[in-house]
This record gives sequence, C-alpha cells and structure tokens, in this order.
Amino acid sequence: MSTIELIRQKLAILDPEQIQIMDESARHAGHEGAKSGGGHYVLTIVSREFFGKSLLARHRLVYTALKEMMHKDIHALSVKAYTPEEI
Repeated sequence: MSTIELIRQKLAILDPEQIQIMDESARHAGHEGAKSGGGHYVLTIVSREFFGKSLLARHRLVYTALKEMMHKDIHALSVKAYTPEEI
C-alpha cells in the first residue's frame, strides 16, 4: 500500500467528505528529511468533524490520526482543514 493510500486510510476516522493529498517529495530531493525516506505531503481535507473547532484543534485531529506515520513515512505535512460550509 502506498503512503498516500495509508494516509487516506488513517484519515477515514475523520469521515472526510473530500480529501486531496499531493506528494511533493520530489521537490525536496536532497533535503535532510528526504534521506530517512519520509515524504513531504500537502493535505486538503473537508470534514464535519472540524465544525466549531479552531485551526489548531483541526490540525491536532489530523496529526493524531497520522501519529504512527509521522517522522517515519511522513517527514513534512502541510494541512488545510475545512468544514463543508467553508468550501
């Protein structure tokens, strides 16, 4: 299973209505984090789970869901987290 597929699987706990994951690892070739094999990803996720939550709380939900992958499969993650009403 690819890293992107694993990310999707882990984020299913947030019941996302939309999810987009871009792998930007190639843009960071030679970067110190790339040496360990961890990738650089940009995530846009839309979920009702984010309703009434601050930006920090939304990011915590995402990072908690992905905690097993952080600093191993994922070196860097940019997160954009929205409610359906914000789209």
